[in-house]
Amino acid sequence: MIKAGIIGATGYAGNEIVRLLLQHPEAEVVWYGSRSYIDKRYADVYRNYFELVDEKCLDDNMEALADKADVIFTATPQGLCASLINEGILERAKVIDLSADFRIKDIKRYEEWYGITHKAPEFEEEAVYGLCEINREQIKKARLVANPGCYPTCSVLSIYPLVKEGIIDPDTIIIDAKSGTSGAGRGAKVDNLYCEVNENIKAYGVATHRHTPEIEDQLGYACGREIKLNFTPHLVPMNRGILITAYASLKADVTDEEIRSIYNRYYNKEKFVRVLDPDACPQTRYVEGSNFVDVNFKADRRTGRVIMMGAMDNLVKGAAGQAVQNMNLMFGLEETMGLMQIPMVP
Repeated sequence: MIKAGIIGATGYAGNEIVRLLLQHPEAEVVWYGSRSYIDKRYADVYRNYFELVDEKCLDDNMEALADKADVIFTATPQGLCASLINEGILERAKVIDLSADFRIKDIKRYEEWYGITHKAPEFEEEAVYGLCEINREQIKKARLVANPGCYPTCSVLSIYPLVKEGIIDPDTIIIDAKSGTSGAGRGAKVDNLYCEVNENIKAYGVATHRHTPEIEDQLGYACGREIKLNFTPHLVPMNRGILITAYASLKADVTDEEIRSIYNRYYNKEKFVRVLDPDACPQTRYVEGSNFVDVNFKADRRTGRVIMMGAMDNLVKGAAGQAVQNMNLMFGLEETMGLMQIPMVP
């Protein structure tokens, strides 16, 4: 049985890790970490765990946690994991970081986009980017995994096959993204109040969103060079879900069947990436509560561009589910273990 500790267990992503691990046949939660609710019963913070979890919240002492856990999940704001991690901790426990601390290999680039000084640059090279469908073999051998961001996960999985195969010009990529309010976290913010969000949709982080360099890096690795793209996220009035609509110029005169064969070749053995039937567009309602990503495309012959689409649950495949998927790989378990929840409809 894998003993798991969670720092940041009372945030939305941390709560989702708890939900998944409580249903996992080979894992148990031994540490519910939270700065805001120390000594408060976890089930009093999230009443859905009434009579399911009796433990109280502990602090974020990663040193003490490393003595009790086989794996540590850090579902915390940027900078915290890097400020706590050290070689001694990694010798005792594997770490899956859900923040951006180890996603971007270029330290200066990380510090520029996130506006903070990196506290553990010595581990940046070792950290493996935890997008299982692309880095599966590296993840299996990792001590430290950088769990991808929600927008990058959906964007990269939707676009990656065509970038990798050289079918599109990566410098022409434009990504229009929409997310539910849980993506902004559980903290109280005026912009996330019901009256601010309900009956409204807005763009934010235009040309400055911190997930931009992460997406550029991962798609850049796919095509073997640096790229720049436009990424614009939008906040929509729903709890969960991400919808990606991306555009790029086709470099080759390929048929729809050839494009579809590329997607099928990359994903037909991937349990959690579903290539939809022709003319079916991904919808957030059909992935809610699950670790699935639905993808599809439409070639626009009139403009010479291709439209790539993806939908997923930002808290599951975009955070906690992907983290558990990484844990399964790191401990030699079946990758899908504890993650086969069927999407909830309605």
